[in-house]
Amino acid sequence: MKGITRKFLRVNLSNGKAGEEAIPEQVETDFVGGRGFGIHYLYRELAPKTDPLGEQNKMIFVAGPLAGTTAQAVSRWMVCTRSPLTGAFARSVAGADFGAWIKFAGYEFILVEGKADRPVYIHLTRDACQIRPADELWGKDTVVTQEWLSQRHGLNTRVACIGPGGENLVKYAAIVTNRRTASRCGVGAVMGSKNLKAIAINAERNLQLHDPEGFKQLVKQQIQTMMANKGFQYHKAMGTTGNPENTSELGIFPTRNFRYGRLDDYEKLGGEEYLKHRIGEFGCYSCAARCGKVHRVTRGPYVGAHSEGPEYESIWAFSGPIENSYLESTIAADQLCDDLGIDTISTGNTIGFAYELYEKGLLTKKDTDGLELKYGNHKAMVELVKKIARREGIGDLLAEGTMRVAAKIGKGAEAYAINAKGLELPAYEPRGAKSLGFNYATSNIGGSHGYGYAPQEVFGASFPRRVDRFAEEENADIVVFNQNNGAVGEVGIVCVFARGWFPQLYDKLLIAATGIDKIAERGYLMRVGDRIVNLERAFIVREGFGRKQDTLPQRMLNEPLHTRGAPGEGQMIRNLDKFLDRYYELRGWTPQGIPSPEKLNELGLGYAVKDMAQYQNVKAT
Repeated sequence: MKGITRKFLRVNLSNGKAGEEAIPEQVETDFVGGRGFGIHYLYRELAPKTDPLGEQNKMIFVAGPLAGTTAQAVSRWMVCTRSPLTGAFARSVAGADFGAWIKFAGYEFILVEGKADRPVYIHLTRDACQIRPADELWGKDTVVTQEWLSQRHGLNTRVACIGPGGENLVKYAAIVTNRRTASRCGVGAVMGSKNLKAIAINAERNLQLHDPEGFKQLVKQQIQTMMANKGFQYHKAMGTTGNPENTSELGIFPTRNFRYGRLDDYEKLGGEEYLKHRIGEFGCYSCAARCGKVHRVTRGPYVGAHSEGPEYESIWAFSGPIENSYLESTIAADQLCDDLGIDTISTGNTIGFAYELYEKGLLTKKDTDGLELKYGNHKAMVELVKKIARREGIGDLLAEGTMRVAAKIGKGAEAYAINAKGLELPAYEPRGAKSLGFNYATSNIGGSHGYGYAPQEVFGASFPRRVDRFAEEENADIVVFNQNNGAVGEVGIVCVFARGWFPQLYDKLLIAATGIDKIAERGYLMRVGDRIVNLERAFIVREGFGRKQDTLPQRMLNEPLHTRGAPGEGQMIRNLDKFLDRYYELRGWTPQGIPSPEKLNELGLGYAVKDMAQYQNVKAT
């Protein structure tokens, strides 16, 4: 098939052993790389019902087959594990340079298993893997941790680490590299549960490609194509700071814990306003977009705060949920989340939930350590970020996420908990962008926009067809397409913003890098994406998920959306059951949402058929 050998590193923290293993050719052909490798190895190695925070859980730090090359926007990386927040499959994506350094070390991914009996970090070079004491780093934030490791091992060191949030097992703790994060699903808590403070890699650029000269020529075409793309030019100039204006005008900027679809004074959070605070830019490895916009606060109560962001989701997280338009507070809260190592989306969403519980009298000032959780009170919001990461006072409760907080408080609190499968929803109102909402419902990781993003609804994309964003079961095919297409992109692992900049070159780059000629076959990569989503579905079915869990928060099903003059007033999710029937039919699943034997065998996933048999009353083949 090709002249290169792809391998991974297995590190066992319990016995201190590390060794490399070859990736079988069939696995390479079936999954290509990236997220495909992540779910394949996690499904095959992790026993059902494994405690996400127990010694037996495993973490896969995976780069894509294009990482570390001269190709643009393809050096992202992800973590795959079982989520402590949801109990489902976890896939959490990050940028910066760490993915490239995984490849420079000679690996497609690093599989970490077991648990150290004391705080440790992994130090990896091309020649050795050492598990070293990290007692001195335990309790330190992510900035200090990375600086310490760089001083110890040199400026060529790249680090993925946790902060106090991961150490304190905040259910939505993040893993941080530079100022970029693998945030969703609580992967930082899994790392903390293993007493693993960081992975530090020292390696020089040294990649093997199947067709180096062909790859070089493709990259030249890619750069020319990107530079001529208006979307790339806008993204390079503004990052995602302009999105609040777009989503507010569409009526899908969630406000007051998802009661409204627009923030009244959203203009105060526009891209031009953030531009006034910009002091620099940051980009991922080998990407000319440099879309990370660095901002600093120069006045007011948060003077001196600065962050490599906030990007759109984080802008929303610290504004919309508590109806706050004080821009400087979003920068301060974003910095705290990165320093302390917690997910901005789940943090902001959970805080917005707490504000509504306070409004409804289900939380009182006594419960909140004296903080007044009144809408617009950004100072209380910033204090809650600190308390959550450190599990102090009310923060200890909120660190569990909206699903568990609602269960503990009771008294109808579940009606205000905005999550899908336990993962807090991001910055797009599902009643006004219903394909994206149904993606939240059916996503194998829960409420994630990135799992099956709907550019057709948010940006008017016409591929594979134009959609009515208020339609329901009629758009089931769009949800299937977006989820499969998202998985295809994360085989790469390509930046979600970038695939539209060079759509005709992606498969060619993969072939030149890996030598997998089947990628050239019509529809092959979409079949790989379908294979990934189906195996992820089989994974969560083993963990107890099915049709009952493919749902949206009560608010979306029972309350009309109010948009304050924007489109979508009065919208609700009215036909969830009809949508699921059609979605499952298109996927080849049973009416209960279980992958059928026929579908699994069609995709070459026969080893999962027996696992699914107990859930669908069919004979395993």
